[in-house]
Amino acid sequence: MSNTTLILLGAGSSTRFGSNVKKQWLYTGEIPLWLHVAEHFNASANFDNILIVSTQEEINAMKNFASYTYVQGGNSRQASLGNALAHVTSKYVMVSDIARCCVPTEMIQRILDAKEVASCIVPVLPVTDTLYLDGKPIDREKTKIIQTPQLSNTLLLKQALQTETLFTDDSSAIASLGEEVHFVAGSTKAHKLTTLEDLQKVTCLEAPSIRTLTGFGIDIHPFQKGKQMFLCGVPIEVDYGFKAHSDGDVAIHALIDALLGAAGLGDIGELYPDTEDTYAGADSKVLLRDTVKRIRAYGFNIGNIDMTIMAEAPKLLPYKEEMKRTIANILGIRQNFVNIKATTAEKLGFVGRKEGVTVHAVANLTYFNWKTLTTGNNI
Repeated sequence: MSNTTLILLGAGSSTRFGSNVKKQWLYTGEIPLWLHVAEHFNASANFDNILIVSTQEEINAMKNFASYTYVQGGNSRQASLGNALAHVTSKYVMVSDIARCCVPTEMIQRILDAKEVASCIVPVLPVTDTLYLDGKPIDREKTKIIQTPQLSNTLLLKQALQTETLFTDDSSAIASLGEEVHFVAGSTKAHKLTTLEDLQKVTCLEAPSIRTLTGFGIDIHPFQKGKQMFLCGVPIEVDYGFKAHSDGDVAIHALIDALLGAAGLGDIGELYPDTEDTYAGADSKVLLRDTVKRIRAYGFNIGNIDMTIMAEAPKLLPYKEEMKRTIANILGIRQNFVNIKATTAEKLGFVGRKEGVTVHAVANLTYFNWKTLTTGNNI
């Protein structure tokens, strides 16, 4: 055993990245960035345990990919690190950012090999440009560019973080105790992915797969007298609607499940449970917009959707074009990529008895192709 635990930090909101996609969910091949980083570190060294820090919502999605130890982050890097350290019992802890996604194996080994030399081991790069401070040049030979991962004595790092002082990295926290920080050679390949422009510098990543991902959704609702009916976000002129916790738009509900299914993000009941007052009478168009935002944040583009509405009543032909426009607008795709079919049940079953409606939906997604951004094209 290495007596070392690895912590990978990725609970940030990616606000500086400048994209609807969270950078930890950019795909390289068929795996998201966070998993690529975890697997690379896992293959590079023998860690006692690997902790991945993220938001609770993202952790729910991450668990579909791999059985690492997941920790909910805090409202700052330091708070997130503190949450993770509570789970660490090994003598040493290595901390890195998921955004630093191309750390060479030899750099990881240099850090681990020096773990007994000082209380904190830090990879650094020399400064090659002239530096000024307060309008005056300074000796660049005395400056260093600090990188991650950094390796610390676990007990000392826990002690150092028990303060209101905010540190920008682990070495600053360890140094505040008067402990020694030891420098090893870093690597220009270990560039941190912060903005869209940084995509050109993370050369270890492959383009995302061209695979199409397909999801299927189905929903059923009975009729309820005296309620407004909505289908595909369009009001239907009848004197009854759907019995449901929300507005009961059975078509949008089926579509949400299809989108979530293609993305592997669970189902509508997990995201918008009918046990919560928040969603009582909810406008299903709002739920669909929120779902689309999630889909894009998790690294997907929406391709096309196909829906079949099975209803003996009401008659839907007069509404189909408006339904297509409404759905296309919410999904952010062209109208020709939205297909809506209406059929009857030939008077069979609850649909045939005019007691309700059932809808089947299929959605296709593709991975967000971030590689086109590195060549100056828009996605």
